[in-house]
Amino acid sequence: MGLALLLGLLLSRAGDLLALPRSDCITAEQQCLSDSACNATYRVLESCALAKSRLLPLDQEGRVRCLGAELDLGNSSLLHCRCHRRMKRQEHCLRVFWTVHSSMTDGYFNLETSPYENPANEEHWKTDYNKLAALLSGSQLAGDATNPCLKATHVCNLSKKCVRLRTEYASICTKGAGSEDMCDRRKCHRGLRNFFEKVPEDFTKRILFCPCQDELCGERRRKTIVPDCSFQYNTKPNCLWLLDSCLEDHICKSRLADFQQNCQPADTSLDGCAPQGHAACLQAYMGMIGTPMTPNYISNASVEISLWCTCESSGNQKEKCDQILGMFESNKCLENTIWSQMHLKQTALERQEDLFYSSSLSFQGDSASTALASEMSQVAEGKAQRDISEHSSMPMASSVYSGAAVSWPSLALFLPLLLSSR
Repeated sequence: MGLALLLGLLLSRAGDLLALPRSDCITAEQQCLSDSACNATYRVLESCALAKSRLLPLDQEGRVRCLGAELDLGNSSLLHCRCHRRMKRQEHCLRVFWTVHSSMTDGYFNLETSPYENPANEEHWKTDYNKLAALLSGSQLAGDATNPCLKATHVCNLSKKCVRLRTEYASICTKGAGSEDMCDRRKCHRGLRNFFEKVPEDFTKRILFCPCQDELCGERRRKTIVPDCSFQYNTKPNCLWLLDSCLEDHICKSRLADFQQNCQPADTSLDGCAPQGHAACLQAYMGMIGTPMTPNYISNASVEISLWCTCESSGNQKEKCDQILGMFESNKCLENTIWSQMHLKQTALERQEDLFYSSSLSFQGDSASTALASEMSQVAEGKAQRDISEHSSMPMASSVYSGAAVSWPSLALFLPLLLSSR
């Protein structure tokens, strides 16, 4: 069977797969391995993915064999499985997804199809953010509200999980920060991912996207991710190198695909985003933090976002390099999403809370912050017991997402690349 015909069959089948129910890829893999025919086909796909991960070129016969194996899966649940952002064994799930769909990335960095489940279909977190904020407003931390980032930090300090994971990554990332020989960037990234995955967005988005009126506040916001370790190198690498590092990592490649799908600019949309909307883009952006392509604010006085890389000396790949950098620097959807989050109208409760926050405390991941967190947690627990009846009727904040449709990729985008020899 010819390569063009195989691709045509895969493309024609894409629409049918949209209607099929999805399972997570670990479950789908287990089901496949229990069937002898599916097992044999899956092993072929594993060898194809392994060859590509080792940058081994596939000849025409090899590409036909790999595409044929993908076609042979028929209506297997492997072809339409997805992963959940907070699931256990997430990396295993993502490896299965890219094993089955390795043809999508044959020399092409615009992944566009996220391996993650539609955020609207995931279970929303019920959090105690509003309760903790109310408790803090009645604490001894009284003062003028001049630093929204500080307010978000104080509320985080009242949550055991938030302060524990925040202190954990800060401790790792500040150890040797600013020195590439001392900073353990991989552990720092893992700590950041743990924080943004396991702490409810009611906390994380207020810390990362707090609106600032001065550079002192802006500095706190920019340093949220401890950029000396997680973001910056002594010298700026080429963005193409940054992309290669990302595509070699299942988590980073998956987060990039999620970002490209959910933060794709749309000129026809009033908010600059595709139908997924701001909530899905916000989540996808936070998902990039803690990967080799970690983005951050470019300065204390700006809300502009960029990668720590350059397109100098890119040769004949300058256009591709500019595209990579432009995903963050010239992205109308991302820009509007961040602006929208920073300028959300405050509720009456939040306006009242603002009267009680002092700007005299700071967080640098040191022992003072840990002591503050412990003290505030004790204050919260004691007051919660006394005031439980008073606050039991307060609404719980939850993460809310717009309906972000996950579509099957248009394989037509990849036809020229797959038909050409490597």
